[in-house]
Amino acid sequence: MAEQYMVGLLGGVIASLLGFVFLYCNFLIRFRGLRKLNRAASMEFPKKNSVNKTGKSEGVGTTDIIIVGAGVAGAALAYSLGKDGHRVRVIERDLNAPNRMAGENCVDEIDAQRLLGYTLYKDGKEARVSFPLEKFQSHVAGRTFHNGRFIQRLRKKVASLHNVSLEQGTVTSLIEENGIVKGVHYKNGNGKLLTTYAPLTIVCDGCFSNLRRSLCYSKVDIPSYFVGLTLTNCNLPKENYGAIILAHPSAIVFYQISSTEVRCMVNVPSENVPSVSNGEMACYLKTQVAPKVLPELYDSFISAIQKKGNIRIAPNKIMAAAPHLTPGALLIGDALNMRHAITGGGMTVALSDVVILRDLLRPLHDLSDASTISKYLESFYTLRKPMSSTLNILANVLQKVFSASSNPAMKNLQHTFLGYLRLGGMFSYGASAMLCGLCPSSLSLAFHFFSIAIYGVGRLLLPFPSPRRLWDGAKFLWMASSVLLPYIYSEGTRQMFFPLTVPAYYRTPPENKDKKNFMQ
Repeated sequence: MAEQYMVGLLGGVIASLLGFVFLYCNFLIRFRGLRKLNRAASMEFPKKNSVNKTGKSEGVGTTDIIIVGAGVAGAALAYSLGKDGHRVRVIERDLNAPNRMAGENCVDEIDAQRLLGYTLYKDGKEARVSFPLEKFQSHVAGRTFHNGRFIQRLRKKVASLHNVSLEQGTVTSLIEENGIVKGVHYKNGNGKLLTTYAPLTIVCDGCFSNLRRSLCYSKVDIPSYFVGLTLTNCNLPKENYGAIILAHPSAIVFYQISSTEVRCMVNVPSENVPSVSNGEMACYLKTQVAPKVLPELYDSFISAIQKKGNIRIAPNKIMAAAPHLTPGALLIGDALNMRHAITGGGMTVALSDVVILRDLLRPLHDLSDASTISKYLESFYTLRKPMSSTLNILANVLQKVFSASSNPAMKNLQHTFLGYLRLGGMFSYGASAMLCGLCPSSLSLAFHFFSIAIYGVGRLLLPFPSPRRLWDGAKFLWMASSVLLPYIYSEGTRQMFFPLTVPAYYRTPPENKDKKNFMQ
């Protein structure tokens, strides 16, 4: 253990020297960006009603902003924009409480549970990963809860605003004229086809979006499926800590969703998904997964399998953000960008998108010039990168590392990652700070990658770097690079590490037309 700690310490020191300049540059980049954003948000423009003059109004007329979807991103954005004075129409296909597997006042009264971190288990060993919350007030912590209850609380807040309209309907298509989106066609709850217009339409209808094809280059990968169960009458081994079991053939995740329920999610590779309807999935869970479950959860796990209708399956979709600018429309949330769900980072990214977009729209009260607004909002896709890219890459890399593999280099990578976390201190806290969104930095991600690589190679070379061990070290580096680098490339190396070189890094809000004409 002493040798491992010395290797880890040496790796941390070397990686610190390599990453110091990059981290300092990242600080300057973020400071400059935030200062510009705050300065822009403080600017005031007089209000002006935005009415579509080129299209014929019909159905339910016009509004300032249309939001398609009232999930986490859509409802939170509608509430934020409504509080800022915008007239918003939200169209959601189903306003009933969603029954989904997921990972402010909206967590009150839904029996939300505190989450302070996760414990990883593999081959009888464990590594605890705690969120670095020491510098925050005592009430600050992660929260786990029923997804449907949380969304219904959000929607209730949205409905309380007089300038926000929330209605049930299915958007069938975007209204486009001369390359500019003018509004949407949708069917209401009675099946009646309606039309509504707005200068800006924001699409956030989730991972099953039927509108994204016209607004981005959607290449979706499904490496695995999550099989979800709800366990009752059981407690996790460590209070306020989730549990992740790295086992063959599937990684297993447990976390508390209420005072009496534990969510279990089993990661099953796409090429080997048993059927639920004919009982194959229940047999798979009993024979292949149950023996790997922690003893204190075993009986509840078996009972959950036997409960009728308790087994549900959801695809783990991966899709990098690749939007193409469309005046009058914008994509956010899972409609734009998805990552593997094993880290539960989707909600964090969605809420981060909401905050960024709210701050960009706050100084604007005239959205009628669609082309100018579209060019201005292009900066959204770069400003979201620190949070989205960090969580996307972590989730996608960890699902590969946690997946069962017969490759010795991949197994070595699993043991290296767990050993790195067990070192504690800056090694464990740095990784957990990125996982929970407290340190959304691409350069911090690179720093820890270098640290893990040096630590892993050092473990292989001890106690003496023989030719065989050197070869194993080279294979380890090759495996680690082949897992990480493709995801960095898909996220955009330039936008992640050199955002100031991107022309759309930040653009000032367009001038108010009335003010400009007055000055002329």
